[in-house]
Amino acid sequence: MSYGAGHDDNHDHKPTGIGRWLFSTNHKDIGTMYLIFALIMFFIGGAMAMVIRAELFQPGLQFVNPQFFNQMTTMHALIMIFGALMPAGVGLANWMIPMMIGAPDMALPRMNNMSFWILPFAFILLLSTLFMDGGAPAGGWTMYPPLTLQLGNAFPFLIFTIHLLGISSILGAINIIATIFNMRAPGMTFMRLPLFVWTWIITAFLLIAAMPVFAGAVTMMLTDKFFDTSFFSAAGGGDPVLFQHLFWFFGHPEVYILILPAFGIVSQILPTFARKPLFGYASMVYATAAIAFLSFFVWAHHMFTVGMPLAGELYFMYATMAIAVPTGVKIFNWIATLWKGSMTFETPMLFSLAFIVLFTIGGFTGLMMGITPVDFQYHDTYFIVAHFHYVLVPGAIFGVMAGIYFWLPKWTGHMYNETLGKWHFWLSAVSVNVLFFPQHFLGLAGMPRRIPDYNVQFADWNMVSSLGGFVFGLSQLLLVVVVIQCVRGGQKATDQVWEGAHGLEWTLPSPPPFHSFTTPPQVTEATAHS
Repeated sequence: MSYGAGHDDNHDHKPTGIGRWLFSTNHKDIGTMYLIFALIMFFIGGAMAMVIRAELFQPGLQFVNPQFFNQMTTMHALIMIFGALMPAGVGLANWMIPMMIGAPDMALPRMNNMSFWILPFAFILLLSTLFMDGGAPAGGWTMYPPLTLQLGNAFPFLIFTIHLLGISSILGAINIIATIFNMRAPGMTFMRLPLFVWTWIITAFLLIAAMPVFAGAVTMMLTDKFFDTSFFSAAGGGDPVLFQHLFWFFGHPEVYILILPAFGIVSQILPTFARKPLFGYASMVYATAAIAFLSFFVWAHHMFTVGMPLAGELYFMYATMAIAVPTGVKIFNWIATLWKGSMTFETPMLFSLAFIVLFTIGGFTGLMMGITPVDFQYHDTYFIVAHFHYVLVPGAIFGVMAGIYFWLPKWTGHMYNETLGKWHFWLSAVSVNVLFFPQHFLGLAGMPRRIPDYNVQFADWNMVSSLGGFVFGLSQLLLVVVVIQCVRGGQKATDQVWEGAHGLEWTLPSPPPFHSFTTPPQVTEATAHS
C-alpha cells in the first residue's frame, strides 16, 4: 500500500507529501495540524466578530440585518470555543505532553489522527449552514429552545456538528489520560509532573464528564424537532428551563476546559523567566483539582433570572464564591513565584504577566455576577460579554499565545523575531482592553447583548470598543508573520534557548529540577547553582 511519493518497501512506512499529514500518527505532526487548524478558525471567528463590531460602531442598522447579526454572534462563539481555543489546547497537549513525561508518542496514535480529522469536517458542516435556506443558527451560542427549534435546514447540521465535536474531544481526552497514566518515564511520579501535564489530566476528565451531558441535551432537542417528543416544549408537558440546566451543567465546566490548559502554560513560563521554581507546586495541583471538582456544582449561577427558589439561588451564590478560593490560591502562587526572581521580559513572559492581571479582572467581574440580587441587573447585558471575554481572550487566548512563543523555538529549531513578538504583545494587550473594558460600562448602563441596534446613549463607548476590536483583530496578523518567519528559518535555537542566570532548560520542571527521575541527586548549596 503506497502512502505517497517516495515510498520504499525496504524502509519504514513513513508517508511523505500529503500522506504524511493525512495518515500521520506522530504526536508532533498531529499537534501541528491542531494548531494550524485552530489558527484558521481563530481568523474565521475573528472575522465574524469584526462584522459584529462594525455593525455596533454606531446606532442604527448599517451593514447587516438583525437576523444575520445574530447568526454572527452564534457562529462566532461556536467557532472560537470549539474551533479555535479547544483545538489549540489539544495541539499544545499533543506536542508537549509526550516530551514532558518522557513518552515516545501518545498512547493511541491512530485514534489521535482520527480525533483531529473529525474537526475539519465538523466545521465544514457548521459553516455550510451560512448558505442554507433560513440561514445559520441565530439563537445564541447557548442554543436555547424554543428559539433554536425554529431553525430551518440548519438545525440538524448544527446538532450533528456538536456530536462530532464531542466525539473528537472525548477521544482526545481518553488519549491524553491513557498517555499520562501509562507512559511516564521511570521515577516520574504524579507529584513530579510539570503543571501543564497536570492541568491536562484534569481538563481531560472534565471533558469526559461534561461533553456527554451536552450531547444528550442536543439529542433531546433533535427528538423534540423531528420525533414529536416534548422534553423542552411546555405545550407537551416539557420545560425549556430543563435545557438550560443541562446546557450549563456542561457549559460551566467547559469554561474551565478552556482556561485550565492556559493555567498550566503560565505555570511553566513564569518559573523559567523568574529563574526560580514554581511556588507551592502541590497547592497548585490541589487548587486545579478543586476548581475542576467545584465547577460541576455551580452551573445555575448562569440561571439566576429563571425563577429559581430562594434556597437554590443562595446555594448557587455561595458555591460560586467558593470556587474563587482555589483560583485565588493559584494567582497568589504565581505572584509568589515572581517575587524576588531574576525576571526578564521576553514575549512569553509578557503574555503570561498580562494573563495574570487581565484574567484576574475577569475573575472579579465573575464574583460580582455571582451575587444573586445584582446579577438580576447584569444578566443579558454587555457586562456579561465583557466578563467572559476577559476570561477567554486575555485569559485563555493570551495563555495559548504565551505557550506558542515559549515553545516555537523548540518546535522549529529557530528563534522567533523577538521585536515582532513584542509588537504583537503590546498591540494586543492595549487593544484588548480598549475593546472589552468599555463593555463593562455599557452593561452597567443597561445595554442588552445580541441586539444590533441600540439607544444613542451607548454610542460613544461602542465606538471606542469597535476601534479596539479592529486594532486587536489586525494585530493578530503579526502572529502569523512571526510563525511563518520562524518556521522558514532564522537564528538557530540552542538547547537552552531562554538563557538566564542559571541557563534554564525548555520545560523547567514544576517540582524541584532533578534531571534524573530515577535517583534524585541531593541538592546542596554547592550544586544548586552549578
